[in-house]
Amino acid sequence: MATQTVVKVPSSDRVEPGSFPLQLATLPSSSLAPRDASSVAESWVASFNKVIGRPELANISEVFLPESYWRDQLCLSWDFHCLQGPEKIASLIKNSKDGCRISSVSLDKSTELRSPVASTLGEAPVIQTFLTIETDVGYGKGVVKLANDSGTWKAFTLFTFLERLRGHEEVTGKKRPNGVEHGEHTSRKNWLDRRNAEEEFEGGEEPSVLIIGAGQSGLTAAARLKMLGVKTLIIDRENRIGDSWRNRYHQLVLHDPVWFDHLPYLPFPESWPVFTPKDKLGDWFESYVKLLELNVWTKTSIAKSSWDDASGKWTISLDRIKDGKEISRIVRPKHVIQATGHSGEPNFPSHIKGLSTFKGARLVHSSQFSGAIPSHGQNKKAIVVGCCNSGHDIAQDFYENGYSVTMVQRSSTFVVSAETNLNSLAPLYAEGPYETFEADALFHSMSNQVIKRQHVASTQAQNKADEKILQGLEKAGFKTDKGPDGSGLWIKYLQRGGGYYLDVGCSQLIIDGKVKIKQGQEIEEVLPTGLKFSDGEVLEADEIVFATGYLNMRTQCRKIFGDEVADRVKDVWGFDEEGEIRTMWRKSGHPGFWFMGGNLALCRWFSKLLALQIKGLEEGIYKYEDL
Repeated sequence: MATQTVVKVPSSDRVEPGSFPLQLATLPSSSLAPRDASSVAESWVASFNKVIGRPELANISEVFLPESYWRDQLCLSWDFHCLQGPEKIASLIKNSKDGCRISSVSLDKSTELRSPVASTLGEAPVIQTFLTIETDVGYGKGVVKLANDSGTWKAFTLFTFLERLRGHEEVTGKKRPNGVEHGEHTSRKNWLDRRNAEEEFEGGEEPSVLIIGAGQSGLTAAARLKMLGVKTLIIDRENRIGDSWRNRYHQLVLHDPVWFDHLPYLPFPESWPVFTPKDKLGDWFESYVKLLELNVWTKTSIAKSSWDDASGKWTISLDRIKDGKEISRIVRPKHVIQATGHSGEPNFPSHIKGLSTFKGARLVHSSQFSGAIPSHGQNKKAIVVGCCNSGHDIAQDFYENGYSVTMVQRSSTFVVSAETNLNSLAPLYAEGPYETFEADALFHSMSNQVIKRQHVASTQAQNKADEKILQGLEKAGFKTDKGPDGSGLWIKYLQRGGGYYLDVGCSQLIIDGKVKIKQGQEIEEVLPTGLKFSDGEVLEADEIVFATGYLNMRTQCRKIFGDEVADRVKDVWGFDEEGEIRTMWRKSGHPGFWFMGGNLALCRWFSKLLALQIKGLEEGIYKYEDL
């Protein structure tokens, strides 16, 4: 009897290889409430400055709880850290050749919301306050949460981040350019002439940074670098800026609300819809490039690339189509940023038995699905393999166009309704009270271990709010989960890059039986008329879409830059041993090579930190090996 091989469809619901498990923090348990938040915070700052200024750091435990978390982004070192407990904090500072690079910390009382305030963390009273940081190279901000330890208020979480380099501030606000030189002119070039020359890198000009990809990752990085005076070129293979969104499936709308999605320097107008349609976002990206004067070459790809360790430069051959003509250009940047999307190549199961035998109208990965074609009463059938956001949206699109639809779910999916998720974000991201910068600082102010612990409780509340939907899904045979250790959507996104659905209507279709579910079975074979599963069942289909996510960003790196580069860079996404995201927005393992990715909110925040690292290298403030 012949042995049949069951092919497992790669899933986007996965843990990145080599990722460290993220522990759950223990929240403070004291019930002692502060009498005067401001005086307590001032006392702690004074003690912190005294302790941190002494090389021996002998009294560090006087200002940090035994279980505490100092999350730092470029203030202590040229990297990201999350140091757990006084011993880890002291060890990093003592082993640094520059000692503690933070010279002073002070309270930020510039607004009422930034000033010391009594709050709670879990059930424990805490004092929260924003901080102003001064380091050996610049200035930053911070947020601390103080909890009571036997009568003494100590830091449970401390967040510090670099905002600007001394002497290399952004050309914004009071430092904005004049835009014109008054007086007698020897050159007759106007602004448009100069802008065209800049965009084309005429006269032998070279970009210091080459960015691959003109989505939110590439555009936000380029905008930050532009404001720091670093010459940057973005290349993209699409015909127009924004096509990476326009070309996706017809019904796609961002599931995150507008307040969470603002881009740096140009927030969305106050009339912008809460949930952004894909084509509207594509148009905004196109406008963003024009208004911020970013240099973008569309219809451009890399033909060849090489890195020279001695010179610290890349040699990259570009193939470009402009005005209908094919143009080749060699550029020699010091830095390359891969901004080709959250992940890498489409995770398409190309080795499934019988794949080429399918006789239906369409068998594609979700990245190639442009939208359902109306059935017009022809009783068409569709199968969607995968149950994350894309899978649900595509299944709903098929149903609304008259198809009989089945979703194939291999494992489980975290489901939260868009309304419940919106309410969860509302304390920070809504119509006030926080500015986007303040909301971002608070959002990133706690370590991922603490966020994970907090999200266990918030996930329970979300599940309660969505109880009817979740019970209905269970009855329909759709398997849901609560995220890693019950921590919900955000940690699952950071850890796995998928495995969740922000419900915008498809869950009710599943509950009502309008979208059917095939759960827990592997695909054994593609047949000319559908799919055969490991339990022997055959589902017929006119169209099959694999919404199976994407591979690690290193796969795209290998495809574009080859094995030599890909073998030097480290794994991307997932958590490192300190609980920070691996490799993204920071040292990659290969000099002059950076990964940039994430949703709009992550890109807004980390684009500045990436740009500051590159600017620091460009100005000789530090060397790559110091990272």
